Amino acid sequence: MSGLRSFVARRLLLGGVQTVAVVLLVFALTEALPGDAAVALAGDQPDPARVAAIREAMELDRPAWERLADWAAGLLHGDLGTSLVSGRPVRQYLADGFGPTLLLASLTVVLLVPVGFGLGVLAARHAGRPVDRLISSVTLAVYAVPEFALGVLLVTVFALRLGWLPPTALGYGTDLLAHPAALVLPVLVLLSRPVCSLARLVRAGVIDALASPYVAHARRYGVSGVRIRYAHALPNALAPAAQQLARTVDWLLCGVVVVEALYVIPGLGTVLLGAVAERDVPVVQGLAVVFGLLTVVLNLGADLVAHRLTPRAGVAA
Repeated sequence: MSGLRSFVARRLLLGGVQTVAVVLLVFALTEALPGDAAVALAGDQPDPARVAAIREAMELDRPAWERLADWAAGLLHGDLGTSLVSGRPVRQYLADGFGPTLLLASLTVVLLVPVGFGLGVLAARHAGRPVDRLISSVTLAVYAVPEFALGVLLVTVFALRLGWLPPTALGYGTDLLAHPAALVLPVLVLLSRPVCSLARLVRAGVIDALASPYVAHARRYGVSGVRIRYAHALPNALAPAAQQLARTVDWLLCGVVVVEALYVIPGLGTVLLGAVAERDVPVVQGLAVVFGLLTVVLNLGADLVAHRLTPRAGVAA
């Protein structure tokens, strides 16, 4: 138990340092961009006097370290700040964008787990045979296709040519469950690469376990093939699969910018794009904090699962 507590404490400390580093880096990069929120609000042909007045009203004329210090002090009290452009609380931006992103992530994970594990076990069961080679070739080919290219291809085929599905979610707002057809193409794109990674990880873990001495011993005692695969071999692949799944969920919840932009989904990725375009530093910083905390929590959970399934690897880490 003391070893587990020490393990969790190290992971939490490392996660806290990483979150602070991400926030500082995002603030520095945003400050380095040409222009700021005052220039964005002033229009296409800004008058220098008007830009200066807007900058003074927004307190953007203060030193960057003072603005960062004020924002960090508010963060300690649970205040993510206020948008420079709209005056709305950053928390409201996050609340508006989190729903669609969470919906996409949930649907993707619900399909990812059975499909990824199923393909991995199927390939391992027929290792070296045509089924295994087919699954391995297809997953490798799909994984190599960039998300944007795959998304454009699916829109061209299923929306523009066949007319089966809407090309985007434009006009549907945040109530995407009322229009499930608009979710099909985004979920397929989001599912494509993670399912390939998960299937290949599960395949490798199951094949490794099936070749181990304890599985050969179980076979000598007449244990059925189904029980060997699912009760003995599959758990061997759970630790790396859990970590891969945590990275996938983190990737999904942190706003998949390309997919949300391509299909016009008003999620966290779209909020981030808008904030960057308008140089809305508090919104960008708020998203960075939320994304950082999600990454820490999800990876901590995956590390705990891996520590439980493979205690030696966890202690070594």
